[in-house]
Amino acid sequence: MKDRFLRACRREEVDATPVWFMRQAGRYMPEYRALRARHGFLEICARSELAAEATLQPLRAFDLDAAILFSDILVPLVPMGIDLEFSESEGPMIRNPIASEADISALRRIEPRVELGGVMAALGLVKRELAGKAALIGFAGAPFTLASYVIEGGSSRNFTKTKRLMYGEPRLWHELLGKLSAMIADYLVCQADAGADAVQLFDSWVGCLGPEDYREYVLPHSKPIFDALKERGVPSIHFGTDSGGLLSAMRDAGGDVIGLDWRIDLAEGWEKIGLDRGIQGNLDPAVLFAPRGEIERRVRSILDKAAGRPGHIFNLGHGILPDTPLESVKAVVELVHEYSRRG
Repeated sequence: MKDRFLRACRREEVDATPVWFMRQAGRYMPEYRALRARHGFLEICARSELAAEATLQPLRAFDLDAAILFSDILVPLVPMGIDLEFSESEGPMIRNPIASEADISALRRIEPRVELGGVMAALGLVKRELAGKAALIGFAGAPFTLASYVIEGGSSRNFTKTKRLMYGEPRLWHELLGKLSAMIADYLVCQADAGADAVQLFDSWVGCLGPEDYREYVLPHSKPIFDALKERGVPSIHFGTDSGGLLSAMRDAGGDVIGLDWRIDLAEGWEKIGLDRGIQGNLDPAVLFAPRGEIERRVRSILDKAAGRPGHIFNLGHGILPDTPLESVKAVVELVHEYSRRG
């Protein structure tokens, strides 16, 4: 329910631990596959009625405490001048990657309410449909992750081009991330104005950095985003993958709730972050392919480590995997609510 999720974001007492899943709308659901058979991925993201439909599908199937808008972290790069294409086999591909100062200068400053009006309209449609039954989460990619995509031209294993610019041309690096940070802050504040109850910043690739590099090259650009959200009064979640060594630095960058992947023990991660922040996580998505008994054991283990402390939001350590059994998703939602129910 909406209040349960938002109370957890504020580290207030709840009747049961709230639960939602990253990528809870997507290929594992037959309803989404039917939608996708008729429309391209970017078309669904761009058309507000289609994005709203994809967002709401998992809320109709499972007793989730929050919906997350169906979109992609790369969508706001398009009006900035990035030529983006999604390939079924290779994922996102950028046809004009950033390679020079001129490329950075050419990135346009955008007005999210105008150039990304479809996203805002989708939020409004979902908000009306939810009617307070569940919270609505907006999101964006973090400056480092977006910069990595536009420099590498897509996904990367070692981020060589990204780090070459970061280490070799620090002035250009900070110019690029400054532009991205300003856009992201505006984008997320606009999402809150359009109806998002909370927002999540995805730093999907930040785990390739060490703590010193994070503090020097990333934190100065992520922090202004969270400062803007705090000023707006919207709860924020800060999530990165493979980021166990960065948790104290990510905390300093900001976020009311810090997300954990499955590579770190939840209790240990919360201790690193500090008990004055909420925490989100952190079941391995692959566990949803396990037998029911193993799923129950893993869910109980995470809830036991959270120990009923205010501020825990149950989630996976990353997105739901394709072909995940629907009955496993349903089982996790029910187990979290039943096992954590207070009183």
